[in-house]
Amino acid sequence: MAGGLRQALNRLNIVISFDNFSYHQMDFIREHNKDDQRTGRFRLVKFFAWASLVVIIVFSFPFSVVITQRAKNMLIRSYENYALLVGKNLNHQVFQYFVLPVYRRYGEIKLRREEQYRLMDRVVKNTIHGFNVELVNIYDIRNGVVAYSTNPELIGKPVTETPGYKKAVKGELSSGIISQGRGLFGLNFEFIGGKPKLRTYIPFRVVNPYTGEKGYVAGVFELVQDMSKQYRSIVQFQYMVFGLSILIMGLMFVALILIVQKAENLIQQRVEEQRKLEAQLHHAERLAILGEMVARVSHEIKNPLGIIQSTAELLGSSCKDNDTSRKLSGIIKEESIRLNRIVTEFLDFARPMVPKFEQTDLREIIERNIKFLQPELEKKGIHVEKSFSDEPCKLMADREQLYRAFMNIFMNAIQCLNKNGIIKVKIEKGKDGYIIMIEDNGPGISRQNLDKIFNPFFTTKDKGSGLGLSIVKKIIDGHNGSIRIESLEGHGTKVIINLPIRV
Repeated sequence: MAGGLRQALNRLNIVISFDNFSYHQMDFIREHNKDDQRTGRFRLVKFFAWASLVVIIVFSFPFSVVITQRAKNMLIRSYENYALLVGKNLNHQVFQYFVLPVYRRYGEIKLRREEQYRLMDRVVKNTIHGFNVELVNIYDIRNGVVAYSTNPELIGKPVTETPGYKKAVKGELSSGIISQGRGLFGLNFEFIGGKPKLRTYIPFRVVNPYTGEKGYVAGVFELVQDMSKQYRSIVQFQYMVFGLSILIMGLMFVALILIVQKAENLIQQRVEEQRKLEAQLHHAERLAILGEMVARVSHEIKNPLGIIQSTAELLGSSCKDNDTSRKLSGIIKEESIRLNRIVTEFLDFARPMVPKFEQTDLREIIERNIKFLQPELEKKGIHVEKSFSDEPCKLMADREQLYRAFMNIFMNAIQCLNKNGIIKVKIEKGKDGYIIMIEDNGPGISRQNLDKIFNPFFTTKDKGSGLGLSIVKKIIDGHNGSIRIESLEGHGTKVIINLPIRV
């Protein structure tokens, strides 16, 4: 009979140890893999947000360049047409009012003569008056020098044979930008402050005065037009387009970041809720397996215990004259009663605890606990400080289950306290229920043990089943409440319980 009892206890201990080990390992692997997946998703979302910003900036720059380039091209074409019109008019005016009169009067053209130069200067300036022309040069293509210029310092200087000049000698019109603003990294993106000008080469053709037909190229007109004012407006427009693009895209990016952040917080919240639900599910699975196993083993133990107890009583009654036998039978009876109490706790843990909800006064339950424990409190010199009003704290609960839960908590506090210990009890009204705090100034709980405090059969005491706090948690969970323990080794322990008013 004793061998059967020992075998049942050994089987209980081995199965519990194996069950706890396997479940802890599986939980660790699952949670580790899930954390990696969630971290990867969050990194991907953040990478997408920042990559979007980079793409937006990169594409907004060429977008502004393309738009403003079209405006620049239109401006250049308008100035080219303008220069062509001025050039044709200049060609006509110079030939009609300078070349013909000079040939008739002098028989040759020599601009070094003061009267010819003044006449040319008057004709040219009268022709370009009112037009936006900064400089006019007339090249002598036979001698390769500047024959006339609105800038007297250039007269007589040799011709710089640019590609535009060579085309004009062949009778072709050409133009190009000079003194353009500084480009950004070699791209067509100018800084404000440049002075762009349009240089146009126009062939100077001899015209038949009778038929009006154009003849050979006698020289080359060079017209320089200042486009600074109009060009500056385009550059400013380019900056504005680029800035607005960045601003709009930046606002979109901020909105995207806020959405991503909101989604990340929401996902993180869901993940935390899912993690808690999974933890509760795994804990419930473990408790269900343990409960079933404990129930079977406890039934196997309970029957031999009854026989041991009744046998010890018979031995004690039959050995009235033998003090030693009577003491031994008393010890057997006492230990069998203690073991029976432990087995009863096992069965209570394994048995489903369905609360019988009714209108209950929480304050009255705690007062009842303290009154029942008053002799033990006085014996150890422990003082209880209560911090709650005399008004009832009504809620729907199972009165007996809550009484048992608070009894276990108070007993744990009493067992760890020495003389002059203090237990503080506080009840606060929360948003949807009551918050009960039971705090002691005992030795506290180590961080290592705090994580295992609600595990079934875990205890740091020499005596006890280690099911007290597991049963407490089971009762609180059955009331849709929550329980947590805050403790620092050497600085006491605080138990915080949340109970809803309505389940």
